[in-house]
Amino acid sequence: MIATGIPGRPEILLVGTVRGYAPEVPDVLAALDRFGPAAIGVGLSEEELQGLLEYFAGADAEEVVPLTRVERQEVAGLTRYGEVRVPSPAFIAILEWAQARKIPVTPLDASDLGAADMFTRHIGYIELVRRTLREHRLGRSPPPAGGPDEYALAWDRTLSSGRDSRAFLAERDTFLAAAALELAGTQDRVGIVVDRERFTLVARGMGADEGGSFR
Repeated sequence: MIATGIPGRPEILLVGTVRGYAPEVPDVLAALDRFGPAAIGVGLSEEELQGLLEYFAGADAEEVVPLTRVERQEVAGLTRYGEVRVPSPAFIAILEWAQARKIPVTPLDASDLGAADMFTRHIGYIELVRRTLREHRLGRSPPPAGGPDEYALAWDRTLSSGRDSRAFLAERDTFLAAAALELAGTQDRVGIVVDRERFTLVARGMGADEGGSFR
């Protein structure tokens, strides 16, 4: 996990969490507890957030989640460092934590349709083929890493190494950063939680020290 404040904006805490990695959930919740946000923004679409609320947050038994091949490969590599759950346990825990405190949670990503439009705007046929080849390479040989944080960054860096893929990520995370700042303008203290590999671009878009600090 990584977290940082925003220069000149003491009311904002930005947290990056490794997607699916269960052992760091207590650290994420502890960071939010210390900060005491009045609202939380998450790096999810409205559709994704509603799905977590309907099927997972507070549920006695979790639904079985079908995974794509590349998602299965990513999870398999991450299990080298500890327990992995799908969907990301950090977001489920945050929703439950917020519900218990009556703190509103806002999705900051574009809608699923909006994200698809961004993807097709940047990812043409050639880059799509290249991404497929990178997925095969990652599946055969997960990136070497010293821990879950480094693994998440290495996986994303390899999969999205093409110029067009990087352009898509920049537009996606710039959108999220703008939505986060808009949310912060309506609340006294706001916690923003995103997947670890998105932390740097989102931090930069919000004017933060993109290096952050480990908690």
